[in-house]
Amino acid sequence: MVDVEVVNVFTDAQGRYGNPLGVVLETAGLDDARRQALATELNFSETVFVEDVAEARLRIFTPSSEIPLAGHPLVGASWLLTQVTGMTVETLRPLRAANVDTWTEDGVTWVRARIEDAPAWRFVQLETPAEVEALAVPPGPEYDLHEFWAWQDETKGTLRARVFASRYDIAEDEATGSGALRLLEVLPRALVITQGRGSVLYARPAQQAGRGEVGGRVVSAGRRSV
Repeated sequence: MVDVEVVNVFTDAQGRYGNPLGVVLETAGLDDARRQALATELNFSETVFVEDVAEARLRIFTPSSEIPLAGHPLVGASWLLTQVTGMTVETLRPLRAANVDTWTEDGVTWVRARIEDAPAWRFVQLETPAEVEALAVPPGPEYDLHEFWAWQDETKGTLRARVFASRYDIAEDEATGSGALRLLEVLPRALVITQGRGSVLYARPAQQAGRGEVGGRVVSAGRRSV
């Protein structure tokens, strides 16, 4: 059996909603086939395997494949590693992407990542939040790595979004940090994104060229053995 810490990432201010994430802290003896099988069985949008807790080295798997970088695994892993080690984690080291800065600010866990390492999300703007909420799952077979969004209040930078990722065997993702990261290429400003049922993501451009910052609240959802 393998112990999996489960956290909900990008909750609202009351700790509701959020995207479940599995984090495996003890990875010795787990080959790639076993890791993929675990991620498939858990069926979260991503599962993180921590190669070295002290160095915060990690790998990220969807139910169907390993990916270099994803937002909710990085935010969730940062929060969890801080809880587990009792230390302030300042750098995450995904195996197949550039190092990621991380910190906590007013109860929100942030990551600063290279945008080009994120999946190549495509975006569809709709006129109203109601149109976003009315979308079928998926909106159509051609939408396999897409974020649909509409302004709630453009002046305040708030928007409503839903994300569909059948390419990774995820019909609809509750909260997508890498999508928020890529959205900064389209909307290079501070954003507050309400996604899925009610998850909340924060995003803003970084001072470093080619990087963006994504943040959110995280709560523990217990431990599972699989």
